[in-house]
Amino acid sequence: MIYRSKAPLRIGLAGGGTDVSPYSDQFGGAILNATLSLHAHATIELLNEKKIIIQSVDKRETQHFDWADQLPITGELDLLKGVYNRIQKDHPFQMTGFKLSTFVDAPAGSGLGTSSTLVVAIIGAFAEMLKLPLGEYDIAHYAYEIERNDLQLAGGRQDQYAATFGGFNFMEFSANDKVIVNPLRIRQDYLNELENNLVLYFTSTTRESAAIIMEQQRNVNEKNAKSIDAMHQLKEQAKMMKEALLIGRLNEIGEILDYGFRQKKNMAANISNSSIEEIYEAVKKSGATGGKISGAGGGGFMIFYCPKNTRYPVIETLNTFGGRVNPYQFTQHGLTSWTIQ
Repeated sequence: MIYRSKAPLRIGLAGGGTDVSPYSDQFGGAILNATLSLHAHATIELLNEKKIIIQSVDKRETQHFDWADQLPITGELDLLKGVYNRIQKDHPFQMTGFKLSTFVDAPAGSGLGTSSTLVVAIIGAFAEMLKLPLGEYDIAHYAYEIERNDLQLAGGRQDQYAATFGGFNFMEFSANDKVIVNPLRIRQDYLNELENNLVLYFTSTTRESAAIIMEQQRNVNEKNAKSIDAMHQLKEQAKMMKEALLIGRLNEIGEILDYGFRQKKNMAANISNSSIEEIYEAVKKSGATGGKISGAGGGGFMIFYCPKNTRYPVIETLNTFGGRVNPYQFTQHGLTSWTIQ
């Protein structure tokens, strides 16, 4: 038997960073994001021996273990082992061995929520295999607990929920891990135009988001007024973006992104850098009206809003910087799991 799952990666359109504790606990956060036709994939294949094999195909890493209830967390393939450990703890199972294989359509550290989406996909494969009665909120919160509590990885809450629910969502975050996901019913012609005008660009650099996120958390704990005010403004940006998309004021999206780009740089150091600033200024001269760094910042993917036919000169400009423009489509589907006999 083979059990498979896939979960979509996401881009954050507004409110980024306000889903991170302690800000979200103290002030409440809001984010608007959308999932893409890029996925994290997980496959569990049953074996005829009492072995456990875990493999990250895209990272070319494989580990072999004798059957055990808990696998060692060593800094290598910890997301895969962490999900297995938690599933085995909460829903113990015994069977012949298995091989868990994963693949992600974007590099780790690229700002599209790859780590959290991978955790969601792995949970989906185990839930399919064990027929676990987990709803969307259950899976998303489960993924959050595994990353933040079990593995002690710094980060926010939006990625797990985006990967599980899929589509365009306005998410609200508050104390006690409370998350409300509000799916947005956006007219298809608005989505078509947004997809046409929004260029996704990989800078060909990745970064470790934890350091940036930890500084952001420290700024809130230390009551850094500049940083906290920036987060307040980004929360308002999410509301502005929601209204623009629902009403169809697409001509405002670039300016809303640009407003957020300027505010986000005040949250923590190293969110932007000279290379990112050079790219951003160049594409604005080529016709983009705004953009943002995806994820925590520091590198990875960027998005740019290019109204009318400016996407073409913007792409020409981006091609001079050594990265790559990444094709994509918006997707309305979240986590999907299935079984192969």
